[in-house]
Amino acid sequence: IAGVGFLGKTVAGVAPKDLKPLADAGKKSLGSGIVVFVGAGEDNKASVVVGVTDDLTGRFSAVDLVRVASAALGGQGGGGRPDMAQAGGPDASKAEDAIAAVKAALEAA
Repeated sequence: IAGVGFLGKTVAGVAPKDLKPLADAGKKSLGSGIVVFVGAGEDNKASVVVGVTDDLTGRFSAVDLVRVASAALGGQGGGGRPDMAQAGGPDASKAEDAIAAVKAALEAA
């Protein structure tokens, strides 16, 4: 997408704190790119992590992208660093929408 590697996945049964290691592994496997993991909890709440490889943090901020994903999940905000950010939202059924929203933001960049 926009000349940038992209990996977007929804995962079930993964605690929010365990999403960051998944994103780190995803960044390693891509080498250069952006990863988005959306975890659906048993309470229908969602957690989302966006990782941006170091070579791309000048173009893309994980914080900006995670806010786009959070909005799609019915949440707001989110925070972290330019290379890794996390947020949540009340509607896990919108996990695919959150990934699509990040893709759209990349295409528009």
